[in-house]
Amino acid sequence: MYFESRAAAGDELTKQLIEKYRYEDCAVLALTDGAVLVAEPIATALHSVLTMLLIEPIEIPGEGINIGGLNQSGRFTYNGMLSAGEIEGFRQEYFGYFEEKKREGMMRINRLLGDGGLVNKDLLKGRHIILVSDGFHDAASLDVAMDFLKPINIQNLIVATPTATVAAVDRLHVAVDEMYILDVKDNFMGVDHYFDDNNVPSHEDTVKKINDIILNWQ
Repeated sequence: MYFESRAAAGDELTKQLIEKYRYEDCAVLALTDGAVLVAEPIATALHSVLTMLLIEPIEIPGEGINIGGLNQSGRFTYNGMLSAGEIEGFRQEYFGYFEEKKREGMMRINRLLGDGGLVNKDLLKGRHIILVSDGFHDAASLDVAMDFLKPINIQNLIVATPTATVAAVDRLHVAVDEMYILDVKDNFMGVDHYFDDNNVPSHEDTVKKINDIILNWQ
């Protein structure tokens, strides 16, 4: 399945979510800049707050997968799709590289957070959390988000995404309460491949927009 744009994919996901969650207390939490474009029509239709979790993924050199990622609280979470043995092997081989990438990632997060920060945890408490991605190649970002949400008392965790790999879906089945996925891919070609329009605003512009949305909501 291909989509005209991320917003168009968001419209399709909204059709699946709106009947159940139109009158529920929800918060829409995007995982990337591209995911914000998917999430906007969902949040608009559900009259819910839209925010974004800053995540810095750490990729394993030459493997095309992430060993894990940092969230904006500074916590690093390993990719739950990797075994403990695989993680330990990669850690031993690339320890210095991973530590440097964590340091660089935290610097980028701190620069973007500024004085306020994107996710006010009080906006998430007691709500249905709709976690939005523009495509799950693996579940590394999901694991980071779940780690971030762990201390917050939420009603349930729902994932909404246009595309996901079979392996990511297997992980989602055991990790979240509900899934809304428009297309599951055996041979995933990369997130951008499935959108005709890949014009995504800069990270800085997305952060500014999200902060403005939160200020207006409050």
